[in-house]
Amino acid sequence: MAMTVGRRSALALLTGLPLLATGTARAQSALGPGVGADPDRAPVRYTMTAFRADSDTTLAVYESTDGTDFTAVREHAFTPPSGLVRDPSILLHSDGNYYLTYTIAGDATAIGLARSRDRITWTPLGNITMLVPGRLEGAWAPEWYADAAGRAGIIVSLTWGRGFTPHLLIPLDAGLTTWAPPVPLLGLGPGTPGSLGYIDTTLVRLAGRVFAFVKNEDSKLIELAVADRPIGPYAFVATGDWAGWGGPREGQSVVRLPDGGHRIYLDAYLDGRYFFSDSYDGFRSWSPPTELPGLSGVVRHGTVLAEYGAPAAP
Repeated sequence: MAMTVGRRSALALLTGLPLLATGTARAQSALGPGVGADPDRAPVRYTMTAFRADSDTTLAVYESTDGTDFTAVREHAFTPPSGLVRDPSILLHSDGNYYLTYTIAGDATAIGLARSRDRITWTPLGNITMLVPGRLEGAWAPEWYADAAGRAGIIVSLTWGRGFTPHLLIPLDAGLTTWAPPVPLLGLGPGTPGSLGYIDTTLVRLAGRVFAFVKNEDSKLIELAVADRPIGPYAFVATGDWAGWGGPREGQSVVRLPDGGHRIYLDAYLDGRYFFSDSYDGFRSWSPPTELPGLSGVVRHGTVLAEYGAPAAP
């Protein structure tokens, strides 16, 4: 079962470090979802984990070679012992296993964790409790993140009933059994009184910086902020409907494409549709949203993991 350590110890680990804490779990060559382009390798497979539109207690797993046409690995792959499996996010770890994290309830003070060798059979690993001060009222939409060295962490949106703030949660051992308390991402909390803040945060490394794609809970639009390290401070560089994706949108997931561009997947949850959009200029402009064939209307809030092949020959 996942465990946590004291908040003071966690803050000491993060103080002064440009990326994540040393000695943490390392992601394999895939580096987890939303970590930006690997200049030496191209994705050879994409794995999507999502919850089904007809059941938020059922994990569905799909795969693709091009990021567009997905086929089922298993549409009823995992049902947790209790609670939900909403907003699932997948990581390929250095031990060769896939790890899943997910929202277990709307008012949960923990997030779920599971493991699989083949993406078909999943073993629940217990929940990761959020050790934070005050009365926590929700821990939502956990997303795996890995830094440039492959050290893995989870971004989770927390609320004390006054808007959401993304937090960084880091494992303190390679087995993902002990976790430090979450630390807020600077610059991404509710900015004004009454604001609902930001959720569904996914971080992408590109050109030595960290880009945060966040859902603005007030406007229900996906906005973009940038920082020099995962914990911030972040500055917004694109707000409102800057990319032409419209809204409401949520569950954004960003991967590299085989030809070097980037793709974002978007859940148009009120319309019951699922879209993707591509960028080839460092996130400045994006193609018009296109409905994801076969899965639009079938899945909700998926995360796509780009799995990389061997490094290119020198």
